[in-house]
Amino acid sequence: MKVIITGSTGMVGKGVLMECLKHPKVEQVLVINRSSLNMEHPKLKEILCNDFLNISSIKNDLKNYDACFHCMGVSSVGKNEEEYAKFTYSITKELADSIFSVNPNCVFNYVSGTGTDSTEKGKVMWARVKGKTENMVLNKGFKDAYMFRLGGIIPAKGIKSKTGWINILLILFKPLYPLMKKMKSITTSEQIGVAMINSVLFPSELKVLENPEVNLLAGKREL
Repeated sequence: MKVIITGSTGMVGKGVLMECLKHPKVEQVLVINRSSLNMEHPKLKEILCNDFLNISSIKNDLKNYDACFHCMGVSSVGKNEEEYAKFTYSITKELADSIFSVNPNCVFNYVSGTGTDSTEKGKVMWARVKGKTENMVLNKGFKDAYMFRLGGIIPAKGIKSKTGWINILLILFKPLYPLMKKMKSITTSEQIGVAMINSVLFPSELKVLENPEVNLLAGKREL
């Protein structure tokens, strides 16, 4: 399996990357970032892209991949709907369009969030934009697509969030991690990564995955 990952400098994307690099079914990983990971691995290839709204300029580098795990995202705090939609919907559409043009048989996974509004008509701005983005991906025509509506996440292996206040919360809650890991509503960066890989290996009829479904998918194993 050959996969593309965006957002691998963030908490979710880094967790997905770590699982892909160690998984025996993943033979190559292409990460697309604005800034370099400064990491070397036999499976790893990196492309730097300063303008994700012009990712079509590198679409020839996206050929022959089996999956794209789109983990890149921004907080809606301090942004109006136009600004947030640019970083959420427009960038995702540019990525999906570019990959679909060269890889229609790809599995495309989008990291969304719990509470996303599929109707696109609710009062919460970020939820409407995420819902519009999900609908666009699901209707694009990919071989398969999954929406990862993540909620509470416990990072593993020293992975940190790029958002300062989230890191503060993670430090405060760290003593509770053993208890939290037993909760179905909580997932981990490791489980998200394995679930992403398993979405390709074990296709599911359920396309919108909340944390409990992510954990179930992560638990699937070959017989």
